[in-house]
Amino acid sequence: MIRINLLPHREIKRKAREQQIAILAGIVCFSGILVVWGISSMISDEIDYQNRRNQFLTDQTAILDKQITEIKDIKGRTQELLARKNIVETLQNSRLDAVHLLDQIARLLPDGVYLRSIKQVGNDINLVGHAQSNAWISTLMRNFESSPYLESALLVEIKAINVNNARQNEFNMKVKYNQIDSEE
Repeated sequence: MIRINLLPHREIKRKAREQQIAILAGIVCFSGILVVWGISSMISDEIDYQNRRNQFLTDQTAILDKQITEIKDIKGRTQELLARKNIVETLQNSRLDAVHLLDQIARLLPDGVYLRSIKQVGNDINLVGHAQSNAWISTLMRNFESSPYLESALLVEIKAINVNNARQNEFNMKVKYNQIDSEE
């Protein structure tokens, strides 16, 4: 029988298998590194994309906050202008009240009554004057009560005085002015 020594052949096969395993391990390691790098790159791109979106939202929020501030300023200015407009309208509507009030008092004043002062606070009017008799004061009060513009005539005080050696009655009267849109 022939004897063949298979040890070198087995050793060559073993070295070839070890080399194949090393190459296969290298390919697997390289593939693993490549997959990890690819996944890492993809995740990094997603993070960058989300950061860009977050930055865009932050920028837009800042723009909207500025616009909200401007809107609040505009609303504040609008309220101020409306308040001024209301004041001007009130003044415009009541500018003839003093003239109308004096006209009404002059029309309702009897012949024997003379006024020294007229003071108006709001709708309350305080009249101080002289009358030749108490009857003229009563006539004045009746005239005020019959007027649609003057109401609640209240005689506060009446006293007898001498003016230029003539006996007269000094009176203090309160009346309320009722503002009615008048046709002029």
